[in-house]
Amino acid sequence: MRFHTRKWVKPEDLNPNGTLFGGRLLEWIDEEAALYSIIQLENERVVTKYMSEIDFKASAKPGDIVEIGIEVVKFGTASITLSCEVRNKMTHQTIITISNIVMVNMGEDGKAKPHGKTEVEYVSKRLE
Repeated sequence: MRFHTRKWVKPEDLNPNGTLFGGRLLEWIDEEAALYSIIQLENERVVTKYMSEIDFKASAKPGDIVEIGIEVVKFGTASITLSCEVRNKMTHQTIITISNIVMVNMGEDGKAKPHGKTEVEYVSKRLE
């Protein structure tokens, strides 16, 4: 799993218990999955179709730095399926895991569009 993004847990990210609000964390994950998919599929028109079971394993508190890891599970014809782990940057304790996040490649007409990708491409490879 590659961890691409770090977030600093701030007071506005907290729930009434004083820990990271799950909805805020899911917002961060959804954004990271979208950005990752946009880069992989080379199309800015990507939407979230599905998220599998979300497993909260630990909480985060103010001042914690969390990092979001994304990994490709598979490429579909017009989709990409990702897995996600969020962990505490300093302790590496897992905060949440999501086994499957399905992102769909869209055409200008708003319909699913085949992307032709079959494996992960790194930006450095595209620049060769």
